[in-house]
Amino acid sequence: MDTNKKALKKLLVERRALIEPEDHGLTRPTKQGRRAAGLSQQQVDELTGQATNTYNRLENGRLASPTVEYLEQVARLFGLNEQEWVSLCRYAGIGDPPYPLHPSSGLEVPGVWQEAVDCFSHMAYVTDASWNLLAHNQQWAELFPEGRIPRNTMRWMLLDDDARQMLLEWKTVWAPLVLPQLRAALAVRPDDETLQQIVKDVLADPDLAPIWDAGGAHIHPDGDERPIHHAIHGPGHVTMCAAQPLTAPGARLIILIYHPGTQKRHTRLPMLRSRQS
Repeated sequence: MDTNKKALKKLLVERRALIEPEDHGLTRPTKQGRRAAGLSQQQVDELTGQATNTYNRLENGRLASPTVEYLEQVARLFGLNEQEWVSLCRYAGIGDPPYPLHPSSGLEVPGVWQEAVDCFSHMAYVTDASWNLLAHNQQWAELFPEGRIPRNTMRWMLLDDDARQMLLEWKTVWAPLVLPQLRAALAVRPDDETLQQIVKDVLADPDLAPIWDAGGAHIHPDGDERPIHHAIHGPGHVTMCAAQPLTAPGARLIILIYHPGTQKRHTRLPMLRSRQS
């Protein structure tokens, strides 16, 4: 048995043992004259509406190409958290899941992230999967006139009048690159009410609606350099670094490295690669 199959079996056996059959109107199975812990494999098939031995094949790494829908059934039945959901999909051979398991995922991050962003000398902030601001440092607050910090950075970038003045070349540089990020996020979280409302307002905006209809494949800002007007330092450019807190799918850490002056840097820094001996 390869390492992924071993890890898959361990995860599923441990989580199955925690599920009480009585909670689902079933009786506890017996094993060698004693009451076995958790659901039986057959009971999992019954509760997920699958043919006999479907779950047995999954647990033992013999179910070829399981669908994400079936894995989601098992994950919800077993009460997996987001990290376990990612592990289940990876170990089962389908890669990272196409969407979070729980609607609330991505809407909160560990509190230590505030301490983390405070450690940066550059502007830094963290948003949830809906682009609501969760944490930021003082350097980022200084970007805004009179400290008017936006509560939702996506709404601010697209629909705020001050942003259209601060984000230089807004219509040709910022909006065409930001809108595809919104579209991609909504594709993953179609029931997100915050994102739905932003899209509704975008479609009602005469400047944004045509850009939205044009589409675009730019789904993250990592490594981008864009012009901006800093409230204190004036016109310049920011180079963006983007990352994701691993406990919150869809949340993002953004670091903005500010370069003063109206001229964009002509050279892009090389990609970082490990040195092989």
